[in-house]
Amino acid sequence: MGAGQPWSRPARRHRPMRTGLAFAGFGVALCCVGVAGLGAWNLQTVRQAAGPIRETADGFLSEVTLGDSDGAYDRLCADARSRWSAIGFTSWVRTPPMVTDYEITDVSVATRSGRPHGTVTVKVTRDGGLTEERRLPVVREGGDWRVCGDPF
Repeated sequence: MGAGQPWSRPARRHRPMRTGLAFAGFGVALCCVGVAGLGAWNLQTVRQAAGPIRETADGFLSEVTLGDSDGAYDRLCADARSRWSAIGFTSWVRTPPMVTDYEITDVSVATRSGRPHGTVTVKVTRDGGLTEERRLPVVREGGDWRVCGDPF
């Protein structure tokens, strides 16, 4: 008897469009996961920074209120210390109307170029009962948080 032809599977049609869409969908999903991860990391960084920023501003203002200008001066960033000498800062702290009390009303934290920085809004009370609202910029410098800019 004659030998029959061996069985062969019918040829599949190639579907490049379906394959391309599958890869595109995978790429979009991967991007979404990356964006979500970056957002979570940024949120975590900001939340972790709020407490130390508040503590830095609170310590600075406490020292200003108590007249400890040396301690307050040590909490200034290098940029602020380059504009204020220790003697000039001390004379400013002791110039009437002096700060007698303060209340921190808000702490905002943001990131710039992946680095957190903050702004502390404070209600300052001076001699004679005069109150005013001030914003203290706080930056991370050398592993520590520092009050930067002109605090008052």
